[in-house]
Amino acid sequence: MAFSADELRVLRRALAIALHPMPLSDEDVQDCLRLAGSVDEAVGEAGRLRAFLLADLARYRAALPGSVTGYLELLQDALAAGYDPRPDDLAALRALRGKPLAAALLERCQILAERSVRARLAGRSGALVAPGPRSRLLALPGGRAADREPERPKAPAAPAPGRSPAPGPRPAPKPSEVFPPRRRPAPPPSEEERAAG
Repeated sequence: MAFSADELRVLRRALAIALHPMPLSDEDVQDCLRLAGSVDEAVGEAGRLRAFLLADLARYRAALPGSVTGYLELLQDALAAGYDPRPDDLAALRALRGKPLAAALLERCQILAERSVRARLAGRSGALVAPGPRSRLLALPGGRAADREPERPKAPAAPAPGRSPAPGPRPAPKPSEVFPPRRRPAPPPSEEERAAG
């Protein structure tokens, strides 16, 4: 992602404000919001381009072996963009390993696939936490919101004299209330009881 000289000026100013909070002029706030919008647009465009590249890669993979050259070039581009090779890619490369480029890509893809599997397994065990989606820029410290006084939590209203306070939230039921204990079935009568009965 490349920034223009104007966008770099806004970014530098925003970083300085983040490090040393100070009131912002309306113009600075608008510049920061415009820059945030441009970054969001660039991220969305990168996502669309990636989706197009992956769809193209799937088409070339489906047309193998006739599309070997195009497939290998597209796979290299996808790997450079951070693509994790799929089992279909590994199978296709194994079938094409007679070609030197395919053999080199197979070796690279096997390493990447192994790393990806390890990262996923570590993530499941809690060692790795996947980053959440990027949130939109809503406010800047020291901006127009700094002029307003912070809202104070309202104190609960006192009940009128002679009235009992309003009931609070209902407590959570105990497990024994939700799931009553099971009754054990009575043992079948013995032969002596049957004869006596």
